[in-house]
Amino acid sequence: MAYLSDIEIAQQCEMKHISEIAKVANVDEKYIEQYGRYKAKVDLSLLNETDKKDGKLILVTAITPTPAGEGKTTTTIGLADGLKRIGKNVTVALREPSLGPVFGVKGGAAGGGYAQVVPMEDINLHFTGDFHAIGAANNLLAAMLDNHIQQGNALGIDVRKITWKRCVDMNDRQLRFIVDGMGGKANGVPREDGFDITVASEIMAVFCLANSITDLKERLSRIIVGYTYDDKPVTAGDLKAVGAMTALLKDALKPNLVQTLEGTPAFVHGGPFANIAHGCNSVMATKLALKMGDYTVTEAGFGADLGAEKFLDIKCRMAGLTPDAVVVVATVRALKMHGGLDKKSLNTEDLAALEKGIPNLLRHVSNIKNVYKLPCVVAVNRFPTDTDAEIDFIIKKCRELGVNTVLSTVWAEGGKGGEELAKEVVRLCEEEQGDFTFSYELDQSIEEKIKAVVTKIYGGVGVNIVPSARKQIEQLTALGFDKVPVCIAKTQYSFSDDPTKLGAPEGFEVTVKNVKISAGAGFIVVLTGDILTMPGLPKSPAAERIDVDESGKISGLF
Repeated sequence: MAYLSDIEIAQQCEMKHISEIAKVANVDEKYIEQYGRYKAKVDLSLLNETDKKDGKLILVTAITPTPAGEGKTTTTIGLADGLKRIGKNVTVALREPSLGPVFGVKGGAAGGGYAQVVPMEDINLHFTGDFHAIGAANNLLAAMLDNHIQQGNALGIDVRKITWKRCVDMNDRQLRFIVDGMGGKANGVPREDGFDITVASEIMAVFCLANSITDLKERLSRIIVGYTYDDKPVTAGDLKAVGAMTALLKDALKPNLVQTLEGTPAFVHGGPFANIAHGCNSVMATKLALKMGDYTVTEAGFGADLGAEKFLDIKCRMAGLTPDAVVVVATVRALKMHGGLDKKSLNTEDLAALEKGIPNLLRHVSNIKNVYKLPCVVAVNRFPTDTDAEIDFIIKKCRELGVNTVLSTVWAEGGKGGEELAKEVVRLCEEEQGDFTFSYELDQSIEEKIKAVVTKIYGGVGVNIVPSARKQIEQLTALGFDKVPVCIAKTQYSFSDDPTKLGAPEGFEVTVKNVKISAGAGFIVVLTGDILTMPGLPKSPAAERIDVDESGKISGLF
């Protein structure tokens, strides 16, 4: 049987006009700014002018990812469509894809099969220009910083202590470390510099955590760009850059409204990676979705040790949100890879590999249930090659933790394949009360907070802080930045900071190499292992297979 590709399925969908979707989402037309027929931005004033009670918040997260895939976004969308099919008033809140992975490994990130958000080509490419606006605001600040130094450096900025980087939303390893300002006095001050990918920019985190234009401006003004010769922090506010940066971001801050293949309203907005940033869509989009639906399904990036940890410890803490239920997505294939099986061997039943790999799922589930104390269900994204014995094994192991397992076939069947999962989610919301608890408290020291995440969530025994990072911790503590959450940048492929340690490794330490403040975002970034804030393209990038025909129809996104 020949399967249609994701883009072929999306292109066959007869989309509804965005004004129809707005009606379904209870958004009055006066709040809608249309971007063509199928996309719109929603005016922020709607949040203040609606008195509707918030709906239930469902977080979708997953096991530690493998090349076999786990289908988190697909499950999020399929669950929302499943809730709609069983008669619930539902919205979905997702992140915008970054162009880096679209042209790199992934080739797209708008769901898959019959559980997608559309128009998928637009969402995966320029969409409504939000990421371009974020990149422009980031680079305006960089330009104003270097211009200040060029024009006499009244603030006394030490060019060796500049922390602000330029950014571009593309995987471009060539730009990680550069020297600029070359060519004589008229062309700037020579210095070492570098680029981050746009989604790793602090502007992205500020954008995603701000709850109003005023809050956005206050956060932008606190951004630290570097330090003076006597180690005093220099901010975007000091450089008088905030008004202009906000002007670039004001339209981008409005959440985007699109639809799933089945016409469920989807707020797609913001999008930091959860391995190098906090990995959630914007607070504004989540709050809007909660107001417009009785159930809101959202996702957080990568495995639950990254996206869910940051969603719960950073976003929920800052925005005053509490999830009513959590879905942990797993596949038999990915768990067998965690058990040591090669990708080529995944189509045959192998209970021994599954038994070796399942501790990965069980640790994630235990964290949600026992650390964060939230109701939880495991969604097994079923593949045709999965055997009943393998599925039964997972069900039995999860039941021992007091968690139900539901099969999901949303990739093949859309919302119909998510109905059983939807019913279990509704049951959790109505029958099981969580007692939401963070994994650490803000008044703990920076080191204590890092250690709490490493020991409670990752399952490690402690942290190894290199001397330069320890010095950074001391400096940040002296500056009064020690009472904020920690945002740990770590490989997505392992609970540890070593991507080769699959399953549920034990006895490991996490090495902390760099600690810096994102004062605008309101958290401390902790870089571990060999994590990079500017990815590179793979040997055969997805970009090589993307094309456009004479009529403008795109192929190769998947």
